[in-house]
Amino acid sequence: MKTNVAILSAGAVSILFILALAIGCTGTAPGGNETPNATTTAPAAGANVLKIATTTSLENTGLLAELERVYENETGMDLQFIAQGTGQSLDTARRGDVDLVLVHAPALEQQFIDEGYGIDPRCIAYNYFIIVGPKEDPAGIKNMSAVEAFRAIYIAGTNKTAGVVFVSRGDNSGTHAQEKALWKEAGYNYTEDILDSGAWYVEAGKGMGDTLILANEKKAYVLTDEGTYLSFADRLSLVPVITESTELMNRYSAIAVNPAKYPGVNARGAADFINWLISDEGKQLIGDFGKAEFGKPLFVPLYAPECTQPPFNCTCAEPVPTPA
Repeated sequence: MKTNVAILSAGAVSILFILALAIGCTGTAPGGNETPNATTTAPAAGANVLKIATTTSLENTGLLAELERVYENETGMDLQFIAQGTGQSLDTARRGDVDLVLVHAPALEQQFIDEGYGIDPRCIAYNYFIIVGPKEDPAGIKNMSAVEAFRAIYIAGTNKTAGVVFVSRGDNSGTHAQEKALWKEAGYNYTEDILDSGAWYVEAGKGMGDTLILANEKKAYVLTDEGTYLSFADRLSLVPVITESTELMNRYSAIAVNPAKYPGVNARGAADFINWLISDEGKQLIGDFGKAEFGKPLFVPLYAPECTQPPFNCTCAEPVPTPA
């Protein structure tokens, strides 16, 4: 009996000691905006979890699943993706709900960084936006530049030309941002000239895959990234009409959430994952993805010095500093 009491007492002391340690590890970092030290870089419960807000195009193509499979197997890190439009992904990061973002809207990305929410941006790959539509091409845009095509679609749509419909993501995604830029280059004010301009212009408010399905149902033109189109092509009657126009380059970047804003983010995990993406292994995985199924990669990895020059103008090779 005495032996049992002694064992129980020792167990109780051990439990109290463990609880004391746990309380010490979960204390709030001093000064809410200070850069976290080694013990606060990530909460103990989340040290092996990396939360990533990303674009639907990366999810729809299947690339995210492949990155997750390989990286988790190598590191034991639990990658948790939230697939949204780029605008929504950046807003999620602004709230401190994720550790990094994978996005494709350079102007929105720069704003995110300038506001102090994002650090250590690294461009990882690119592909092209393309304009797909019905084989009949009722707006007659084949062989035009992207800007000329948008102008022709607008004229045909507002003149109620039979069969001319354009479906927009309408969700503040990177693709939607590119669409609005093209309308501007074509000479139109998006808010005043495009929105509510008639039945020819349809806002889907959905991810890229769902938007393609809707456009297919309506036999409409739609701006899409090439990777998602190829992934959905066997379900679509729409065909590429404008491809690889100089205005349609589509760059993808990884950006860590600033731990000075949110001391609880997994800063080390974010840095490690970004460094893996820009490593030779990460780039080869990205560059090989889609080759076997589509005969071409869905994304082209970026290498220095090409990435530092127009039209990319970004950093793709310099390692991200790893927090202590």
